[in-house]
Amino acid sequence: MADVSHPRGDLAGHPDVSEMRARFERTLGGRDVVFVDGPVFLVGLYCAASPWIVHYSAAQPALMAHNLIVGIAIALLAIGFTVTPERMYGLSGAMCAIGAWLIVSPWIVGRSPGAGVIWNNVVIGALTLLLGALCIAVASRSRRVT
Repeated sequence: MADVSHPRGDLAGHPDVSEMRARFERTLGGRDVVFVDGPVFLVGLYCAASPWIVHYSAAQPALMAHNLIVGIAIALLAIGFTVTPERMYGLSGAMCAIGAWLIVSPWIVGRSPGAGVIWNNVVIGALTLLLGALCIAVASRSRRVT
């Protein structure tokens, strides 16, 4: 019987080494914005929980439901960025729009919002807008290079 086991060792002599390197580079090339996934997820979770953290869930029920839904949407975007980055980073622009909406939403969705509610949404919106812009910038830079 022939010995069909492959010896463990250096792959430099493998006939497909150049193709394997190219595939590895393509795989890692789509993950340029990987450092943004975690902060986007955390911003989404905080946005969803913020009505209870800042204690305006009873005073602003419409804004409470709004922040819960938008926070879940942001967290789902972050999960999408992690799972299929090459398909999802096109939605970075939508994340910027969500951030801008969060900044103005206390006056549109809420009724006579207090300073804490306003500051909460402005900070969350600014972070979302900033992270979305960062995703757009890095993703467009990586597309230009390839």
